[in-house]
Amino acid sequence: MPSNKPSVVTKVMRGVIIAAVLVCLWLGYAWIQISGLGSTMAYKKADAGIVLGAALWGDVPSPGLRERLEQSLKEYHAGSFRYFILTGGLDTTKSRYTEAEGMANYLRKQGVPSTAILLENKATNTYENLLFSRRIMEEHQLRTAVIITHTYHGRRAKEIAESLNYIDPQLSLVESKVLPKVPNHFREILAYTKWTLNKLGIPLDL
Repeated sequence: MPSNKPSVVTKVMRGVIIAAVLVCLWLGYAWIQISGLGSTMAYKKADAGIVLGAALWGDVPSPGLRERLEQSLKEYHAGSFRYFILTGGLDTTKSRYTEAEGMANYLRKQGVPSTAILLENKATNTYENLLFSRRIMEEHQLRTAVIITHTYHGRRAKEIAESLNYIDPQLSLVESKVLPKVPNHFREILAYTKWTLNKLGIPLDL
């Protein structure tokens, strides 16, 4: 008499299908999460504006990093914060400047006084950007911050800041006109997935 029990192959196929559906659902959720967060600076001011680093091209900010810097200048001149915290270490061992130093040079050329600029020269990822910037805030008795980055990066940056006990972290986000949307969003989905799993105590090395 034929058995009604599903074969091993059938069970495996069901597992694969369920896993694929769950992955697709997560990708959709993560895409919405990283795309759906907006700036908050229209409502609150802060002590410091933290500009999250990105690549330098030679000694100067890349086009994407310039977008973040121009966004920070707009907020600074609007009185949204008093001090810049520029965060980012060396892109490569051959780099002449850290990301923070490259950003500082750019801002000085735009008329920002050195007294308004604080540098964080060691961070190599977003978590370190915000962890080390938090220490600089404590050293200089700065209580509140607005985080300046691209829109796709804002969700993870805000969640990390909250996990590091920032006081009501604000966001000033810029929608990029120079970075390719789909590749950057998928890279951020991977980074957001890693961050989410790490929060749950599941280490993941991507």
